Amino acid sequence: MPVPESIRQVKRPINTVVDDNRRDGSLRYAIRERVGTKYVPGKNPQPHNGRVIGHIIENKFVPIVKKIANEPEMLSYGASALVKSLTHDLLSDLLNIYPPQDAYAIMAIATLRVIKPSITANRMFTHYKRTFVCVDYPGAALSPNTISTFLQRLGQDGNKRRQFYQKRIEKVMEDHHIAIDGTLKQDTSTVNDLSAFSYKAQIKGYKEVSVLYAYDIELMEPICAEIFPGNSIDASSYPAFIRNNNITKGIIVADKGFPPSKIEDLLKERPQLHYLTPIKRNDKRITDNAMLVFEEVLEGLMDTRVVCKKCAIANGRFLYSFKDTKRAAVEDATYLANAEKNHSFDPVKYAQKRETFGVIVFESDQDLSAKTVYLCYDDRWLLELVFSSYKSDVCLDKTCVQGDFSLIGSEFINFISMIVTCRILRKARASGLLSAMSYGELLDDLCSAWRLRDAPEPPLRDDGYWVHTLVNVFEELEALGLSVPAPELAPKKRGRLKKVASEHRPKRPRGRPRKTPV
Repeated sequence: MPVPESIRQVKRPINTVVDDNRRDGSLRYAIRERVGTKYVPGKNPQPHNGRVIGHIIENKFVPIVKKIANEPEMLSYGASALVKSLTHDLLSDLLNIYPPQDAYAIMAIATLRVIKPSITANRMFTHYKRTFVCVDYPGAALSPNTISTFLQRLGQDGNKRRQFYQKRIEKVMEDHHIAIDGTLKQDTSTVNDLSAFSYKAQIKGYKEVSVLYAYDIELMEPICAEIFPGNSIDASSYPAFIRNNNITKGIIVADKGFPPSKIEDLLKERPQLHYLTPIKRNDKRITDNAMLVFEEVLEGLMDTRVVCKKCAIANGRFLYSFKDTKRAAVEDATYLANAEKNHSFDPVKYAQKRETFGVIVFESDQDLSAKTVYLCYDDRWLLELVFSSYKSDVCLDKTCVQGDFSLIGSEFINFISMIVTCRILRKARASGLLSAMSYGELLDDLCSAWRLRDAPEPPLRDDGYWVHTLVNVFEELEALGLSVPAPELAPKKRGRLKKVASEHRPKRPRGRPRKTPV
């Protein structure tokens, strides 16, 4: 059936032909380019048609236009840019160990867990596509089923995880202090052998897993982590943690739950590994060495007064005792308040306990100054802040996965998220932002900074690629080094305003240019 005359007469570009595909619909009459002739042996030259450039619709030529883009033209920029600026070394280490697509997936999930606390697998892909995470780590497959399979694969390959941890541990020096402690996480999985009732089960009423972390106080970030069953006490996990992660140097600053007696053989095998651990107040060595007879006052402490004593004991070890007057007053008041409430005050028992209020005694295989020991343990609170951020800021207090290997893989990504969180906190404190707002408020502000997808680097406040970004958010971005400030305005002598050149824009030389070059 020939093309109707009315269709052929519609005005269209020259050197085109109407092609009837004989299927009802708006695209039945296609307009193709005439690109030349085709020569067939023994026959006349035949016209050769090219690509479709439009259609006849409603008796008009309608050219083909590009389809609606599958990618958004603007994305949330600020929070993902902050994470990217602090993780170049982590991505480099991951790329040396994992295939690129796996390294990108690890960083994408870790980043989203930082900037969107409590994010679930069902929402991972949505936030991936609406933030610059999809630009920073392209091609990451983040559907719920894909994530589940990926976490399981990640947990099964312990060799690669240990390689990554080893790269972190290699940065530890012999004089660095390594704080080791654990935290319990709720895990109600029925297919997870690591899930068990901890010693706090009677209070909490649910099963947990135990996560041990090693934190370098000098680097101010975690260096390795490992999962143990929830019913595993710290003392039994202690040697396995050091052996499995091959911690061979540094000074371990642990709590009372990690006694040195549990790692004596490991210390002999690792001459560059040392320890600094508090002992119980009823330890016989305290009275045998008169550690409550203090000999000096620590100088240079800001908020309290501390008396101390140092004593060498057998086997080349040392005891260090301290009494914090402020802590002693708090313990004294708490003891008396409980005795009053329970009508159980005993003057003899009170006299005995009062002597040890505010006292902490350490054992170490290192000959250190008393002040160094006190400050080392005082800095251990940084690990407590890590666990606090782990549960409150990043909302990683529940496992939310099924199966041992999936749990191990998920906690490996959580470990990277915690490194990032520590670095964000450190940078935000240095910039002074956390003195005016909380960590969560800062991330909320940064997430509100949207930018066009094809915007150039580095970002400038006045480059025209921002989308509805508030002035206070620009100030936060600039304080964190994520955006370049606009040129300031300074008054001239006659009261007019002039632009002050930015450090990123070269200054023009003064005076008129020479007419003839020298």
